[in-house]
Amino acid sequence: MPSAGTSLAETTVRAPAGTDAAPFDQARRLQAPPGWTVTVWARVEGARLLAWTPDRRLLVSRPKLGDVVALAPGNGDAAPTASTLVTGLNQPHGLAFHGDTLYLAESDQVDAYTYAAGKVSGRRVVIDGLPDAKSPELGGQYAHALKSVTVGQDGALYVSVGSTGNISAEDRDATPERATILRAPAGGGRPTVFARGVRNGTGLAVDPDGAVWTAVNNRDNIGYPHQGDNQGKVIPAYVNDHPLEPLARLQQGRDLGWPYCNPDPDVKPGQENSPLSYTARPFVRDIQTNADGAKLDCATLPPVEQGMGAHSAPLGLSFAVSPGLGGAYGAGALVGVHGSWNRNPPRPPEVSFFAWRDGTLGPQQTLLTGFQVADGSRWGRPVMAVQGPDRALYVSDDLAGAVYRVTAP
Repeated sequence: MPSAGTSLAETTVRAPAGTDAAPFDQARRLQAPPGWTVTVWARVEGARLLAWTPDRRLLVSRPKLGDVVALAPGNGDAAPTASTLVTGLNQPHGLAFHGDTLYLAESDQVDAYTYAAGKVSGRRVVIDGLPDAKSPELGGQYAHALKSVTVGQDGALYVSVGSTGNISAEDRDATPERATILRAPAGGGRPTVFARGVRNGTGLAVDPDGAVWTAVNNRDNIGYPHQGDNQGKVIPAYVNDHPLEPLARLQQGRDLGWPYCNPDPDVKPGQENSPLSYTARPFVRDIQTNADGAKLDCATLPPVEQGMGAHSAPLGLSFAVSPGLGGAYGAGALVGVHGSWNRNPPRPPEVSFFAWRDGTLGPQQTLLTGFQVADGSRWGRPVMAVQGPDRALYVSDDLAGAVYRVTAP
């Protein structure tokens, strides 16, 4: 479970007039750091990934609607002015700026635009041929078509390309390789594999020192890997907590193991009810795909820096740089945890924080939770959290169709 960090307190979500349609037609309560307030800042159907423009507008991608919305802030919690920045796109998802250039990841390509004063111009395709459901060799079967994009300190582009499915080892031999983070030269061009074995690295961001990190949706229904009567069986109690969802610092050539090696949270592997840890965790062989270790030697893979509970479904990843968040939090990474789709009991959605200390990330802390009620149903699912120019936190929620503004005392 996530570290509590600062204890949380219940707060009622403020829904000003004009934002109070369902699910905010009744009181909604969240747990947040004491004294923090949560306000429904804007209603944006299907809100996914976020990025701030150079002139302080918040961009929101909407893959299902094929557009990107721009929100121009008013004063404080006042409703922003919404406009459509660009439309007619193919599942637009990732957004990233480099100066006045906006990079936008569609499911099959990355576009670049020149941005100025709330408008874009000069669209150009800077990476093309990315796989999606329309790729002829996939025959419409693509489980993780949405792409994310970030820009390195040198201007190079990094793009997440998800796996075709839960176990689709052929992705590792495809062209372009799937289940990867691709890197393209500054300004675009032919991409090459930067990191592989990344089942679905939707979370993608650059840390204050310039390293690229990814937050990964890992695989489902793994077999029990340890010797004994249960070896190879899919046991729900084991699957509930295995494998962990990685939050990993990438470098050229890193392999995160999928689908042959799984990062293991068990402090005492093979022991029933082993304590769980999510920091610096090693890999174990996947008994279903790599039983003898011939496909990939899991012992050679560097441990995963940080992680989250199995089936957390981390999506958006961002860094709040110095001075960072208010209170005792400071600088760190923010992760939108979407919550599980097939775990029993369900893994709840939340916004997580990982403190940035001495050039790396500390353990997971829950910053905002309460989107899931006691029976496992949900009224909201956060996707991404970013810090604004005003130091407030802005959180997208694709289930509630909202962007929240979260402020510290």
